[in-house]
Amino acid sequence: MQITDVRVRKITKEGKMRAVVSITIDDEFVIHDIKVIEGDKGMFIAMPSKKAADGEYRDIAHPINSSTRENIQKIILESYEKALLEPDEGQYD
Repeated sequence: MQITDVRVRKITKEGKMRAVVSITIDDEFVIHDIKVIEGDKGMFIAMPSKKAADGEYRDIAHPINSSTRENIQKIILESYEKALLEPDEGQYD
């Protein structure tokens, strides 16, 4: 599995969320709404989720092993760092 494209939309409003990301896998499959979050121990990603009837949030799509999650997170956070150096056109407020 190769991540062939990463689209970063920076967020400027208050709060811990810093960006919303879409990734393309093998030029064939896209996952939208991955969040880049600034936590107490550093930056991390949160996979797309929805609120269940019991009030808990459940991931809609997610890696099934930790090495895949770590690889996706590394690529997304590297792309986010590059996006910070770019002009702020097209970001969400």
